[in-house]
Amino acid sequence: MTRAIQRALFALFALLLLAACDRAPTLPKLGPHDVILAFGDSLTYGTGAAPSEAYPAQLVGLTQRAVVNAGVPGETTAEGLKRLPALLDEHRPKLVLLCLGGNDMLRRLPEAETENNLRLMLQTLRASGIQVVLIGVPEPKLFGGAPDFYAQLAEEFELPYDGDTLNAVLKDNALKSDPIHPNAAGYQTIARQLADLLKESGAL
Repeated sequence: MTRAIQRALFALFALLLLAACDRAPTLPKLGPHDVILAFGDSLTYGTGAAPSEAYPAQLVGLTQRAVVNAGVPGETTAEGLKRLPALLDEHRPKLVLLCLGGNDMLRRLPEAETENNLRLMLQTLRASGIQVVLIGVPEPKLFGGAPDFYAQLAEEFELPYDGDTLNAVLKDNALKSDPIHPNAAGYQTIARQLADLLKESGAL
């Protein structure tokens, strides 16, 4: 084997290694009867739209899977942490879409507390063998994006992560019902982006 070929093969190997490192975390493929649990607050519940227009309801048609809307308006991460185990026992989901933290920000709760509560939820889900997609919630201010700890948690737990969609929707007046909630079109955008993320990660 010539040195030129050796160098070419080494370069190809290096490129493949880099691509593997940059690849988004993957998920096991969902079976046709597997349940998806959408867990969160009013953004999951669908405040600002009809129940059939909330993103979990719209996700049913996009995924062809059962999607349970477990959104509770006004809920903080501390309250969600207490509520989660019973829902897991009730619904036995294969996948959880975790979208919490907005009410912590609205109430100006310590960021470290929010991050820790989310980490404890992720540890609970991992211990139960349940897959997770983490959704970053933007800070309630003019140029607020999702706080950095969402992306850090996604990296720590090697989770598929969407930190942009909610921020983009809530910056577009045509997609909002009020300053902090989407309308039906906004929830449709969220559902489509999540369906795309599930396909990219291998779940669908």
